[in-house]
Amino acid sequence: MNNNNFTQYNFKPFINNAIDELGFRSPTEIQRKIIPVILKGESAIGQSQTGTGKTHSYLFPLLESINPSIQQVQAVITAPTRELSNQIYHEILKIVKHDEENKITARCYIGGTDKKRDIEKLRQQPQVVVGTPGRINDLINEQALFVHTSSLLVVDEADLMLDMGFLHDVDQIAGKMPKDLQMLVFSATIPEKLKPFLKKYMENPIFEQVEPQQLSAKNIEHILVPIKSRKKIELLEDILRSYNPYLAIVFVNTKELADTIADQLIERGLKVGRLHGDISPRERKRVMKQIRNLEFQYIVATDLAARGIDIEGVSHIINYELPRDLDFYIHRTGRTARAGNKGLAVTIYEPSDEDALVRLDKMGIEFSYLDLQNGNWVQITERNRRKNRTKIVSEEEIKARQLVRKPQKVKPGYKKKMQEQREQIKRRERKIKNRKK
Repeated sequence: MNNNNFTQYNFKPFINNAIDELGFRSPTEIQRKIIPVILKGESAIGQSQTGTGKTHSYLFPLLESINPSIQQVQAVITAPTRELSNQIYHEILKIVKHDEENKITARCYIGGTDKKRDIEKLRQQPQVVVGTPGRINDLINEQALFVHTSSLLVVDEADLMLDMGFLHDVDQIAGKMPKDLQMLVFSATIPEKLKPFLKKYMENPIFEQVEPQQLSAKNIEHILVPIKSRKKIELLEDILRSYNPYLAIVFVNTKELADTIADQLIERGLKVGRLHGDISPRERKRVMKQIRNLEFQYIVATDLAARGIDIEGVSHIINYELPRDLDFYIHRTGRTARAGNKGLAVTIYEPSDEDALVRLDKMGIEFSYLDLQNGNWVQITERNRRKNRTKIVSEEEIKARQLVRKPQKVKPGYKKKMQEQREQIKRRERKIKNRKK
């Protein structure tokens, strides 16, 4: 018996059984909006932030549409990273395992793996294809993978696909599929440069957007810690040891810094893994397995891990440095506080970060101001308190400024002379004031 609110969609029994096992009770907002559209066979654009359930919003109706008796490609899912592709693939396996009679076949094709082996296994075409656009396109060009039989294409994390330069490969894949293609595009943002691609393949798509009630999840606490005159790596170590998290991701902006920070933390005796673009596919696969097996307490990562990769159990996010693109602050912190849990996002900030912090303030991020002093967390004054302080200007000062103006032709030392003249006027005005009293 199914105890979830997904029964309204009349999914096949195995999908409802999978939903129960996954622990889903009610559809999320993006799922309520997108699932009926996909079930009708219409193309759609789904715009929502990370963690809103958009992956399952297309997986459930997509798997509902697969005919298990036809052994040919019926759906293609593209994702910008190998990790996200693997993640989607494993979510598919969690669902289709409940259909013991008519097993839907799914395969994942990503760069960095043995292409010859992929080609050999394609003697039998899978019904669902998941992977990175480059590898999928390679297999099509090798005439090993046949996507002309598929009328459904999913483009996940489309804005990241654009940023990483993979949209050309997606275009090539879509061009080899039927003209009456049902295309589903999911993205956190819809940049202008993405729109020509959407217009090319989507005549009148249904657009569904989930406006975040607030930019960052309510159950994330955002904390700012000043660097002051301390060494940053030492402050980072103190923060990590103080929190002793279940699992923390430390975010940096470059691969080189990720390696440096990871090495320094390992030297200090911490259990640290690393995730960035220069790690080989085999190594990344090993690291992800170690993370799942809880062999690390800390992961040092670039923004590769901020989009799409769902690492379970992340209790703390530490921004060793703020991202260059502040949208990634939301993506980074969105790795914690998943599935109703609480999370903590800590940012080490320097005076040069002030402009970025002002912009985050305007984006609606509410920060707490703490400092770690002798192993204890202490509440401190806000970073811009001095800026916000109202300066009381005396009547004498106002009059002095009115009477002494900057000369049209300035000479060396003019500021000092102006100040001296103003002080003279202020003394004179004070004397006059005292006499009247």
